[in-house]
Amino acid sequence: MFLGTSGRAHKPSVLPPPPRYPAGGPYHPGGLTGIVPMIETNNTISNPTGPEWQFLVGEGTYVLKEDLYLATPPPHPSEAPIVNPNPLATNPQPATAGTKLSIISLDQRPPPFVYKGPAELTLSLGGSGAAIHEHPNESRYSTEGGMSSEDGRGTSTSDAPTASITLGSAPAFGEGNALLTPTPTKDVNKKRKPKNNVTKSNSSFISRVIVNESLSRRLTDRPSDGIFAFANINRAFQWIDLSSSNKQDYLTKILFTKAHCLCHDVNKTTRSASHIDVIMGFSTGEVIWWEPISQRYTRLNKNGAINNTPVSEIRWIPGSENLFLAAHMDGSLVVYDKEKEDAPFNPEEEGSSVNGSEAGDAPNGVNHGLRILIQKSVHSKNQKTNPVAAWKLSNQRINAFAFSPDHRHLAVVCEDGTLRVIDYLREE
Repeated sequence: MFLGTSGRAHKPSVLPPPPRYPAGGPYHPGGLTGIVPMIETNNTISNPTGPEWQFLVGEGTYVLKEDLYLATPPPHPSEAPIVNPNPLATNPQPATAGTKLSIISLDQRPPPFVYKGPAELTLSLGGSGAAIHEHPNESRYSTEGGMSSEDGRGTSTSDAPTASITLGSAPAFGEGNALLTPTPTKDVNKKRKPKNNVTKSNSSFISRVIVNESLSRRLTDRPSDGIFAFANINRAFQWIDLSSSNKQDYLTKILFTKAHCLCHDVNKTTRSASHIDVIMGFSTGEVIWWEPISQRYTRLNKNGAINNTPVSEIRWIPGSENLFLAAHMDGSLVVYDKEKEDAPFNPEEEGSSVNGSEAGDAPNGVNHGLRILIQKSVHSKNQKTNPVAAWKLSNQRINAFAFSPDHRHLAVVCEDGTLRVIDYLREE
């Protein structure tokens, strides 16, 4: 399946609820014109045929069966039109981004993990952590570089040590700080929900919420191993069921007023048939925690109380039900707790942890100044409000980050051209 974006509009079969426009504006029902234009765009799906839709590679031929285009929403009427800037202009432009997609299945069976390399690895999910072990009939090393013994050409050593790479063995982020222990609930299997109903919200941050009229039935009838997709496209966020025959019809679509959703992430630790935790990062610096099953949401970093620069990347901290990490475009990494309140943030004097080379050790005596300025440590005793932790990496934007498979390190790339590998558990 190929996914893309398109601005093509198609007339919906059921009219969505009217949009909320600012009072007194030209598009408000009581405004100058009294006319509310229909600006809704919908996804489209096609089934192309022909050799041009086939892709031939070593393992076989891939054939495109379904071509799903996710509609790009038009600007909100209250949003000032963006004029093409002078390419040499230095003034900052509004932050925006293209489509970002997350795929998730609620099936709790262990996912297949096959690695065709020096040895064949299998993934077992047992006990409290997940461990990757080599296939019992395969040895750890091959005498022929990169060739596996399964293809008949590699000669294996029988006395080589076996691999046991344990995932989830890393300590929890902030372990040892009792103030970060989540408050226990009466029912340990019942997940906490966000505070507000998104469909009844009167917040000016949200323009429209369109919920599929058959949402309850579709969630009940869908297969347990079906796949959900979440996508942010400019000022829209969509929830789609890819296991449905009508996958182009979103389950829920949220349109925001002026803020653009730049990134999102789904918590794979807490997902179930009755609960999905989704976080979204916006061009205003704000974050929304949304639970689509109950259609409830909570807004964090409201009005940029903690950091007012756009969120370029956002991810749940591996294994955590509450904590997530957001990269802001001022070069900061901020850890939030989805259930904590916000408070104006004043950096604490925790000092800094220096990485990289000192001036005397670097080539040509150049000190690149790679450091983490700890503005608030995860071990801080002030944990009543967000942020849980805050680190300053650069004076330029953070473009992306990713956690290592062993959950002990964090790789961060910045606009200044640097790649930093951080021991985020030790904040250094």
